[in-house]
Amino acid sequence: MILCKTPLRASFLGGGTDFPEFFLKHSGAVLGSAIDKYVYHSVMPFHSKLFDYSVRIAYRQVECVKSVDEIQHAPFREVLKAAGIQKDVEISLTSDLPSFSGLGSSSTFVVGMLNALMAFQGFAMPRLELAYKAIEIERHRLKDAVGCQDQLFAAVGGLNLVEFFAEDNIVVHRLPLSRERLNELQNSLLLFYTGIHRRASQIEAKKIDNIHNLTDYLLEMRRLVDEGHKALVGGGELSQLGRLLDRSWQLKRNLHGDVSTDTIDAMYHHAREAGALGGKILGAGGGGFMLLFVPPERQAKVRSALAGYYEIEFKLNAPGTQIVHA
Repeated sequence: MILCKTPLRASFLGGGTDFPEFFLKHSGAVLGSAIDKYVYHSVMPFHSKLFDYSVRIAYRQVECVKSVDEIQHAPFREVLKAAGIQKDVEISLTSDLPSFSGLGSSSTFVVGMLNALMAFQGFAMPRLELAYKAIEIERHRLKDAVGCQDQLFAAVGGLNLVEFFAEDNIVVHRLPLSRERLNELQNSLLLFYTGIHRRASQIEAKKIDNIHNLTDYLLEMRRLVDEGHKALVGGGELSQLGRLLDRSWQLKRNLHGDVSTDTIDAMYHHAREAGALGGKILGAGGGGFMLLFVPPERQAKVRSALAGYYEIEFKLNAPGTQIVHA
């Protein structure tokens, strides 16, 4: 049996500039981190000659099919095809956190499953190649309106500044933070679930359709990535990152009316009133998880202000997709 775990991610700055519709004309970059919350794939050989089906997949549902083409779950189907597997396989999926919540779970699924299926066949694909292949599957086979950052964080892990030049030309810069600086950052971040499920691709598709009118916002969001990098590695007050998160969130809200809601706005307002320096909805917006930068001495008040929302403890700088059992 192959067991693979692949990290979800938290993006700090630059989200939206990782779409080819933007970065092929302008500079794209994202500042973010893989986190210690994972999607898990198990892959086992299946003796189809003993059954009346040849492939079994289990997620929230179970599908037992004679042909890969019969699989209803499109990402399962297309990743199996991309890996060249047609039969005699059983795959199960589990996750630490719910999908459609802004943590890049769709791309994490594709990267992790691709890595697991390669291992199942006795191959090891380089991490960047996993990311590039996942981008190709999502954008061109599945026709999903997705960017290119989630696949990178899932594949390579870490706390990074990622630059985008083409769908198969992406440069990852590890942030050289000391253990003390990383702990300071870690201890300043809180993560709350809004309780709102949404499909990111629907919101992102609307942004892409209007991207020619969003260039000025996205260019400013790209500039904030460089400022965020300086705030993290420069040795100054880390609180500057919190203020940059707030500035970026105000810009992101201008990308489309569905990015925020009255509930999200109220949640963010209460957090700021209680002492958060800044924050954002992770992912496309519209729901999912809210990341907040809160100095430790103010966190008790912020937690009290958001007592109706579920907090998730997490760690930054998680490793990329890995085979943990073979």
